[in-house]
Amino acid sequence: MAGATDPEAALAAEREEVVVTPATKRALRDRAALPLWSLIIPALGPVVILLNVAKTSGIGVLVAAIIMFGCVIAAVHHAEVVAHKVGEPFGTLVLAVAVTVIEVSLIVSLMLSGSGDVATLARDTVFAAIMIILNFIVGICLLVGGIRHHEQRFVLRGVSAALSVLAAMAVLSLVLPNYTSTVPGPTLSSSQLTFVAIVSLILYATFVMVQTVRHRDYFLPAADGALPKDAHAEPPSVKTAWIAFGVLLVALVGVVLLAKDLSPTIEAAVLGAGLPLTVVGILIAGLVLAPESLAAVKAARKDRLQTSLNLAMGSALATIGLTIPSVAVVSLVMGWPLSLGIDAKSMVLFALSMLVSTLTLGNGRTTVLAGIVHLTIFAAYLFTTVIP
Repeated sequence: MAGATDPEAALAAEREEVVVTPATKRALRDRAALPLWSLIIPALGPVVILLNVAKTSGIGVLVAAIIMFGCVIAAVHHAEVVAHKVGEPFGTLVLAVAVTVIEVSLIVSLMLSGSGDVATLARDTVFAAIMIILNFIVGICLLVGGIRHHEQRFVLRGVSAALSVLAAMAVLSLVLPNYTSTVPGPTLSSSQLTFVAIVSLILYATFVMVQTVRHRDYFLPAADGALPKDAHAEPPSVKTAWIAFGVLLVALVGVVLLAKDLSPTIEAAVLGAGLPLTVVGILIAGLVLAPESLAAVKAARKDRLQTSLNLAMGSALATIGLTIPSVAVVSLVMGWPLSLGIDAKSMVLFALSMLVSTLTLGNGRTTVLAGIVHLTIFAAYLFTTVIP
């Protein structure tokens, strides 16, 4: 009898030993949410910046580039942690606004330092960001999602609302300055610039209110859509979410400032290759938007197209709604000219992008064809930039 009960007692004791308390589960979950590499790499960013590693030698440029891309990956990881904690659509809004605020800071700092053509810097950056978001990010998400899941669904009302706001803000900010007569285009008078800045800010603030409060359901995944496998995964703790948010900001600052340090090298390489200087703006805008691009593509691969579109559209709106008012204030205070109107070629590409976006995102379902169309427009934008 003793021999029969001993194995049972040993098995019971073993079961007691493997019991994991809720506190232990929480600690393990938080540790998984914040792996060591995601904390170390963003911390290296400020060190590389303070030591001016990117300006030392060719090896220094390579090290700075590696750290910058590491910060991009870390930013995406921590943005997903924060998004999982706060839920949709607040999670996507966190990354979009954080990146845009830092992008605005970069533009304003370059304007204050007098780097490049101050008058056209904001215009070129904003338009490049819009084309990257509206065609490359959306296109690659639709393509990747379509290849993996054949057909994906999203809530049409939310995307339609974002496109309408984007069309209004972009035309008022980037097209209308070419046709006003108070001062010669493509610039605006002080009163006109103030009006455009206020209108852009009001439109963006209204959109955020609609997205997060008034009609939040427009930006949530469709109710009849299949839930991803990790939809019911337990979110991280409040402490972990705040740590992730802090590291996210550090990583984003590292991306922007390292991009700024690397921009002279990029500019020299572009000019050495015989390319127009406008390519530099596209490359820097692409680096700044890299965290959002990776986060959107990862969401599309997981059949979360609604999250991808929330990221893309929210970023495009934040780019105009926050950048234009900020640079307008700097221009008015410093007395600098601000050239906002885009040329005829850019207007054609923007009109084509808006038309195609309205058609491809007009029925709540997407396939690989829509992704190919958007990517083709982006390729045309790059090609005509290199060969005007």
